[in-house]
Amino acid sequence: MFTGLIEEIGTIEKVDYVNSDIILSIDADVVLTDLAIGDSIAIDGACLTVIDRKNKSFSVGIAMETQEKTSFREVCSGDQVNLERSLRMDGRLGGHFVQGHVDGIGKIEDIKKQGESVWISIKASTTLLRYIVPKGFVAIDGISLTVVNVSSETFDFMLVSYTQNHVVLSSKKIGESVNIEVDMLGKYVERYMEGTTNAIRQS
Repeated sequence: MFTGLIEEIGTIEKVDYVNSDIILSIDADVVLTDLAIGDSIAIDGACLTVIDRKNKSFSVGIAMETQEKTSFREVCSGDQVNLERSLRMDGRLGGHFVQGHVDGIGKIEDIKKQGESVWISIKASTTLLRYIVPKGFVAIDGISLTVVNVSSETFDFMLVSYTQNHVVLSSKKIGESVNIEVDMLGKYVERYMEGTTNAIRQS
């Protein structure tokens, strides 16, 4: 479990391919504190397992199922990624509950400056948009964000100045991919309602 508050921006040192898996070696600093092999860490919002750790870097493996739902197939050496260690039970929850289970990929549709802030519009599938509501939470590349507007094909949010300086998203351009995790509450409510509807039909 994560909070969606990015701890550090890491840099992909190396990309290897082992059978169908992608192995990423990532240079980092802050997140290496107390990080051990077997720990969970969110990389651009995807919960991955640390398989190797060195003094200034760590490695993770990305299975085919995760590749199909994330933007990791597009990564290259030198790319930057958002990093967050898993939530500690004695830690503060400043964002929202992020599971690290990416639901799908979106594309940056538009970027607009407004004073010190930046408006970003993301194009997403209807499968994802059904769970995205104004004033609700969404995780974009692992960042906990509040949705402002939702249309039939896109949703918008704002990045304040502080957030821009601490995440990779602010350096991305129109057309680039982002990982999307919708708020888990919406999925639970839908599942509950499906069960209720089925029970009524069978009664």
